[in-house]
Amino acid sequence: MTQPTQSNDAGPSGGFLAEIKDAVTTRAALLVLGVLALQLAFITSYIGAFHHPRPSEIPIAVAAPAAQAAERTARQLDGLQGTPLDARAVPDEATALTQVKDRTVDGALIVDPAGTTDRLLVAGGAGASLSQALEEIVGLVEKSQGRTVRVTDVAPAAAGDARGLSSFYLVVGWCVGGYLCAAILAISAGARPANTARAVIRLGALLLYSLAAGLLGAVIAGPVLDALPGSLTALWGLGTLVVFAVGALTLALQGLAGVVGIGLAILLVVVFGNPSAGGAYPYPLLPPFWSSIGPALPPGAGTYAARSIAYFHGNGATGPLLVLAGWAVLGSAVTLVCALSRRGRSGAAVGSGLADDAPGVPRFASAGEAEGPGAR
Repeated sequence: MTQPTQSNDAGPSGGFLAEIKDAVTTRAALLVLGVLALQLAFITSYIGAFHHPRPSEIPIAVAAPAAQAAERTARQLDGLQGTPLDARAVPDEATALTQVKDRTVDGALIVDPAGTTDRLLVAGGAGASLSQALEEIVGLVEKSQGRTVRVTDVAPAAAGDARGLSSFYLVVGWCVGGYLCAAILAISAGARPANTARAVIRLGALLLYSLAAGLLGAVIAGPVLDALPGSLTALWGLGTLVVFAVGALTLALQGLAGVVGIGLAILLVVVFGNPSAGGAYPYPLLPPFWSSIGPALPPGAGTYAARSIAYFHGNGATGPLLVLAGWAVLGSAVTLVCALSRRGRSGAAVGSGLADDAPGVPRFASAGEAEGPGAR
């Protein structure tokens, strides 16, 4: 009489500790610790960037009828304690206005030696907090000299763009779409593409998604919500580039590190990129670390370019666009190189990013093995 086989449904027989080891693998525990580290980095980065905004070397032009008066005022503004301003004398008011509109400077002080009221030109479209900082600093200096200042916004934010933040939130949305699209491709078909053809297909799918996401985002921010003025076509192109750059970066990190690459992409784009993007506080108001890395990361480059398109006729957008193009090219190249390096490995599981002999992955016979020795 055969003995009944004992069911393993109850799990391992080593007690509660064995249950924990079976339920939470070492790899899962390490990933959870990684998530904790990412969470703490998120908190540190955002609070570190925003908890104490302080103006530092805000570029401002100074114009006066007499060159000596302009230079004297510029030296005075440059010598303020803590160096909140980076003042430079310009020949005339027209030059000062041009520099504000082409984003060479963030403001301009027009001195009137014959009177007691000077004019301050600001650009609200570059960020309300930056304009307010200039008004406060220059206003205190003028008051200390018994003078007053009249503020003129020469590039105001649109009525539907509260505090000039719409550009930032639009770019953040594009960035989220970029890394989520790449992450979904990894979840559905393996973090690492099995060959270059698969890598090209993923990049092609990402490009199609980027075109759609860029267009729809630009339409929502422009015609639908009337939050951003400027060229719809230019915003569409920018959105496509932002989404593709972030997605290609995520695919590249997945090719290098597998699923962990998704976390690395979030670290770069969300943890470091968003608080340093110049959204709530433009670069001159951020601490040195964040103001240094912001222009080099996709959220910062995208936000600056979006504001340039919306309020400055595209002036100043060339550098940020080159940064985004660099991320797109680098991410695509690394993705293809990682796939190419895998092509030479025998026994790579198609699309999974795991070797056939990896634990828990069954090995299937190839077509030739299945047909037997006589197969061609």
